[in-house]
Amino acid sequence: MPLKNILNRQKKNKSKENLSENQNSPTRETPRPEAPTTTPEANGGNTVKSDHPQPPPRPKLVFHCQQAQGSPTGIISGFTNVKELYVKIAECYEIPASEILFCTLNTHKCDMTRLLGGQIGLEDFIFAHVKGQPKEVEVVKSEDALGLTITDNGNGYAFIKRIKEGSIMDKVPIVYVGDHIEKLNGQTVVGLRHYEVAKMLKEIPKGTTFTLRVVEPLKSGFSFVGQSTGKKSSSVSNKVGSGKQTLRLRSTGPATVEQDDDAANIATDKINNLLESYMGINDTELAQSIWEIGDKCDNPHDFACAVDESDMKDFGFTDTFIFDLWGAITDAKSGRLKKTQEFNEQF
Repeated sequence: MPLKNILNRQKKNKSKENLSENQNSPTRETPRPEAPTTTPEANGGNTVKSDHPQPPPRPKLVFHCQQAQGSPTGIISGFTNVKELYVKIAECYEIPASEILFCTLNTHKCDMTRLLGGQIGLEDFIFAHVKGQPKEVEVVKSEDALGLTITDNGNGYAFIKRIKEGSIMDKVPIVYVGDHIEKLNGQTVVGLRHYEVAKMLKEIPKGTTFTLRVVEPLKSGFSFVGQSTGKKSSSVSNKVGSGKQTLRLRSTGPATVEQDDDAANIATDKINNLLESYMGINDTELAQSIWEIGDKCDNPHDFACAVDESDMKDFGFTDTFIFDLWGAITDAKSGRLKKTQEFNEQF
């Protein structure tokens, strides 16, 4: 074959090879930046990952738990709020999540100073208190205030955190701290927030008799040895994970690991005291949320506006109460607030 024909055939073959390569390869364009990817943070949250190399993801946090009345130790992880925590505990012990009334930290006792609120120390041991015996009693409201402080478990159950010594409820023999309030005058209050239950109790007219149905936490046989009356509970809450890292649980958004903050702890305690004295409720997560809003504000007007623009507007806080909250926040910021003060329940 002539040399010219051989060269032409080689050129055609080379052109076919280039076409095949172009069809099987991505179009050569200016490379686009890769979309940010996400990596799961501890217990379910997501963080945005940049294009630059990142350290390996933080390992999933693992906690140990038991049922307060006695059970094998379980291992739970992967939760980001209290509701999910109850589900994880329920799955661990193959019980309905609706059976869990509340959790305490590092004690199986019904100790309201160790109540699990919005934070868990990374080394804390969780005890789940489940439903026990229901009880029903008639109460005569002989005074304006019953002497109760109510909190809730974040999952639809309001329960008693404090009973004031010498009050009406202190004289009722079968109602104790830790009891879940299930019904008032035959009407269920399951699913209501603690402040709604407190309002219903406060609005009961003086001099009338009402029926209260409560459910006590299930207790182990040994818990009755040397058992206290359970009528009173310290007003100073336990600093969970004090000086250590804690897992902060939130109603919305991912859980986050935070360093314990003394000013925030002191402010939260004081705000909780104000909530109890004004509204008859105790809510650590609410108190922490109020502190976080106030910590970002420079004056009471901005604080009042920020509260009105948040989910807290449903509480209907009065101007006087907002002013007292702001006072607690500014005292904590400046270091003037050193410890919590006693208070009197108002319903």
